[in-house]
Amino acid sequence: MADPFTHRQLTDVKDSAPEFGFGDAMEARFAREALDAEQTGVSYHRIKPGQRQPIGHRQDEEIYVIVRGSGLIKLDDEIIEVEELDAIRISPEVVRALEGGEEGLDYLAFGSHRDGDGEVIPGWWSE
Repeated sequence: MADPFTHRQLTDVKDSAPEFGFGDAMEARFAREALDAEQTGVSYHRIKPGQRQPIGHRQDEEIYVIVRGSGLIKLDDEIIEVEELDAIRISPEVVRALEGGEEGLDYLAFGSHRDGDGEVIPGWWSE
C-alpha cells in the first residue's frame, strides 16, 4: 500500500529544462513522480527575466498560478499580462506559453496526468 501522503520541496525536484536545451531561459521541475502522484500532474516553472518559453504546448486542462513576479502569457492568439497570485485555467485545445517580466516569473501548473496527453510546438511564440 502506498503512503497516504508525500512531502517534497519543489526546488529539490530535478530541473528538466537544461536537458531539453532550455536552461538559458527557464527552469522546469515536473514533480508528479517525486510526489508519487498517479493521476495529478504538478510542476514548478521559473522563467528568467525578459525570457520567453522556447516552446508552446497544448494538453489536457491545466491551471497555472503565478507565485512570483509578472510577465505575459500567450493563449492561442491572445496575450495577457499576469502577476502574482493570478490563476489561469486553460482548456485542452489552447496552445500556451509564458514570458518573464523584469523580475522574471514563477508559476505552478496543475492538471490531470495521462501518458501522451501533450503536444509540443517548437518556436510557436516567435514574433
